[in-house]
Amino acid sequence: MAAKHDPQHLLQRMLRAGPDTLSNQELVRLMLAPGAQTPRTDALATQLLNHFGSLRAMVKASCAQWLAISGVGLSTYSRFVAANEFFRRSLTETVTERPILNGAHAARTLVLQQLGNEAREHFALLLLDSQHRLMAFRRLFHGTIDAATVYPRVVVQVVLENNAAAVILAHNHPSGVVEPSDADKQITERLRSALSLVDVPVLDHIIAGAGRTVSFAQRGLL
Repeated sequence: MAAKHDPQHLLQRMLRAGPDTLSNQELVRLMLAPGAQTPRTDALATQLLNHFGSLRAMVKASCAQWLAISGVGLSTYSRFVAANEFFRRSLTETVTERPILNGAHAARTLVLQQLGNEAREHFALLLLDSQHRLMAFRRLFHGTIDAATVYPRVVVQVVLENNAAAVILAHNHPSGVVEPSDADKQITERLRSALSLVDVPVLDHIIAGAGRTVSFAQRGLL
């Protein structure tokens, strides 16, 4: 049987049985040193998981939070950041390759992977053509962990510049509580009113956070 720290042991098992067979700790170990795992690598993987508590918390953590951990340098932090960005972009390509956003699922998936792990609140637009094909995903505003300031004038300007025929509004709740607030409902109505002046409908407003989403359209709030 392969030794616990055999540098080829995890790679061989992953290639043979698939990456989904690896534990969180084993995935972190491969990220730390795919070809040179040692007892120190194993200990650092355990330390990282114990410190952050979850893979999602590792993704959301800042550079300063990573570097505060003994044994972690910029190269380690950069490796995890790059891997997360690679995954985020691959998901974006997967979703945006769909020709038409003809249901809530595709839009919610896109919003979740773009905004779901952000530590601050961001407001974005999904700009659609007349067939509801996704033209662009545009982040427009960001704020504190509690709120983002949204300017209808800027939203209308971006919609006109991109010649969008319809839009989906999106933002995240870093707290993970995705229930729409009164402020969320108010800004939705303000933007609907502003965009109605240029004959551009708001098809939905999606809130993302902590792996979950809420759709205003599905809730009957539009």
